[in-house]
Amino acid sequence: MPSRPQRSAPAPRDVSGADAEDLALYREKFRRRLPESLDELHGPTHGVVDLPLHMAWSGMTSYDLGKPRQRMGLYRTVLHEGLHDDLPRYLNQDLLLQLWPVLRTLVGRTVRAVWEDAFPQLASRTRAAA
Repeated sequence: MPSRPQRSAPAPRDVSGADAEDLALYREKFRRRLPESLDELHGPTHGVVDLPLHMAWSGMTSYDLGKPRQRMGLYRTVLHEGLHDDLPRYLNQDLLLQLWPVLRTLVGRTVRAVWEDAFPQLASRTRAAA
C-alpha cells in the first residue's frame, strides 16, 4: 500500500499554546480518516442513501442523490462525521470532484485544508472552476 507524504499544515499565527495544540489534534482527526487515494471512493451516484446514526446523529438521515441540495448535504455530513471506512462507502470520486468547488465552501476550514492538502486534484478543480 503506497503511503502519502505526511504534511502538517502550519498553525495560524494568531493561535498560541493550547489552542494551537487543539487545532493540530482536530486536523489530525480528519487526516487519519482519509483514504489513501480518491480512487477508493466508490460510493453511490444515484438513489437514496441512508446514513448510520454515528454520522447522521443530528438532522437528516436519508439523502436523495437526485436532489442537488440533498446530495451536497450528504457529502458535507460524510466529510465531517464519516470514519475511515465510511468514506469509500458513501463518497464517489467523480461526484466529489464535481461537487468540490462548491462543497469546499460548505465544509469547515480544517476539513477543506486536510482534503486539499492530501489530494491536490481537489484544489486544482477549484482553480479550474474559478
